[in-house]
Amino acid sequence: MSIRKLLLPALLFCAAAPAAAAQDPAVQPRQQAQSMATPPAPAQPSPEQTELAKLSADNQIADQRLKKKLHQVTAEKEELRAQHELELQRQKAKTSELEAELSRTASENKLADEKRKADLARLETEYLKLASQNKLSAEQAKALASAQGEELARLAVENKLAEEKNKKLMSELAAKIARMKAENDMKAEQQRMDLLADSKERNEIDLKIKRLDLAERLLKFEKAELDNRIARLNSDLELRVKRSEWKKESNTEPVYTEKPFANGKLVISDRRIALNGPIFTGVADYVTERIHYFNNISTQPIFIVIDMSPGGSVMEGYRIVKAMQASKAPVHVVVRSYAASMAAVITTLADKSYVYPNAIILHHQMSSFAWGNMTQMKEQLELNKEWERRLHVPVSKKMGISIEEFRKKMYEKNSDGDWEEFGDKAVGYKWATNVVEEIEETGIVKNPDEKPVTRPAARYASSLPLDEKLDEKGQRFVTLPRLEPFDFYFIYNPDRYYR
Repeated sequence: MSIRKLLLPALLFCAAAPAAAAQDPAVQPRQQAQSMATPPAPAQPSPEQTELAKLSADNQIADQRLKKKLHQVTAEKEELRAQHELELQRQKAKTSELEAELSRTASENKLADEKRKADLARLETEYLKLASQNKLSAEQAKALASAQGEELARLAVENKLAEEKNKKLMSELAAKIARMKAENDMKAEQQRMDLLADSKERNEIDLKIKRLDLAERLLKFEKAELDNRIARLNSDLELRVKRSEWKKESNTEPVYTEKPFANGKLVISDRRIALNGPIFTGVADYVTERIHYFNNISTQPIFIVIDMSPGGSVMEGYRIVKAMQASKAPVHVVVRSYAASMAAVITTLADKSYVYPNAIILHHQMSSFAWGNMTQMKEQLELNKEWERRLHVPVSKKMGISIEEFRKKMYEKNSDGDWEEFGDKAVGYKWATNVVEEIEETGIVKNPDEKPVTRPAARYASSLPLDEKLDEKGQRFVTLPRLEPFDFYFIYNPDRYYR
């Protein structure tokens, strides 16, 4: 049986084990654990990212091929090493057999030599015996004379014949010894030739092992080159991403000033709070928490920026007003489109408030629903009056008129009691402190096109069921969330869009 057939099952087992390990996800290269936190990729991949993905795929395929070649080289190396070990064992066994055969042959030669010596000694003994007998015969012949002459001649012939036999036997023994010596010499020469062949085969196996080692080193070198190329591409891509991130921001610091308004221009820092949409449950938390947070940082001005707000909950709005009044840092309210109802009260009661000339401020009486018996409706009416005293009385005092005069003027301006004024006129009624012609937003330092900013009020609205619907008349409306107990909606709603 050949060495390859003997080693085939073991090599198949060794080759199967790395293959199984390569297929096992648990032993795959830890490429997924190097989950690096990367910035969100653009919508369309860049050429470098495409190239990187392609090279990564090629690298993975090449890596698998290299691993397969490496496994094959390792298997062949192990097979050759096993063949080498088996051949060494075979040569050792053959050498042991030859040494045993040589020892046996030497023993046989020694025994044959001892036998030959014994035969020679026996022949010499017989010769001496015959010589003695011949001498005795000669004496007897002399004694017996002619009567024994024929016997003496016969004995002489027999002695000569025996001598010839001894010579022939000696020649045969010598030939046999020479033949055995020649056979021993031939066996020794064959053993020497076998040893030379084994040495040549071992040298060839060593040469193949060295070639396999060289091939393995070349594969590792190629893999290292691919890894270096991937690393360079990753470095270039990371630099490109960093540059892109740098371009996403203005890389300037917001402007902080104790007096942000001068000559019709208002400078707003990043200490700003957006207040847009209806004011309902949760909005007060959003605004007041940020007022407290900014106060804990410094006493620089805080800005509440109102783009469009129809007003809303009196409880939520009252919390905002109280947080503004308790703030160590001055709170400036800015109206850029319109502020109605509760949002108008917040604007008017602020120590500093600013409006665009064409922005609209709207005040009106608080509206509510009443249900129940007469006593319950009377109680609700009293509560409404109390909220009017707490919210509209401060507004009328700031205007320098009584609450009755304030209420009367509402209906003088509009039959529904919705008193609205443009910003430049609203400042004359002290609904705001200043008209602003220019607003500089120094706190917006990130590119809005890269990541659109979600406005706080829109965020609250999206988390509550304010879906638009159609009523039986085909008019659109949204349903406002249920108020907390003792709360009322203070919201401008002429077309009953909010219900």
